Amino acid sequence: MASPKRRISVKNLHKKLNASAAQIKKMFHTLDAHFEDARAPVGELSVVLMDNTQIAQLHERFLNDPTPTDVITFDGEADMNFAGEICVGAQRAHEVCGQYGNDFSTELCLYLVHGYLHLSGYDDHAPDDIRAMRVAEKSALALLKEKSALPLFSLSKKKASAR
Repeated sequence: MASPKRRISVKNLHKKLNASAAQIKKMFHTLDAHFEDARAPVGELSVVLMDNTQIAQLHERFLNDPTPTDVITFDGEADMNFAGEICVGAQRAHEVCGQYGNDFSTELCLYLVHGYLHLSGYDDHAPDDIRAMRVAEKSALALLKEKSALPLFSLSKKKASAR
């Protein structure tokens, strides 16, 4: 079972992304409290916010695909008290958010939720698994909205690191 007080590290590598580490941590602590049914990943959680170049390099290195993507999740090791790492493409979220009817912050939060759900045992390869993932994403976003735990993100001309 995950602790609502888990350690969460947030790294903002995107030079133009305004992101609050405190808001992101609140988001994951809220998810932890909701997913206390032993599905939540155990241990420290690492979150990395990236631009297209950075996430494309990661995508190519680990999945042999040189294109930018939305989220890449690396499983942790429970015996090392490490839940895993969620790397999200903030620039990608900005580029596609309108296509899915979301604002930028909601799209980026969806990517963070998606990564968390992967670490919680959800998958999205088979059609039934995809449906279950979509239901869980929708439920998690509704919970975060209800609990006022959705982080706000914006892009600016100069870097504003995670605070």
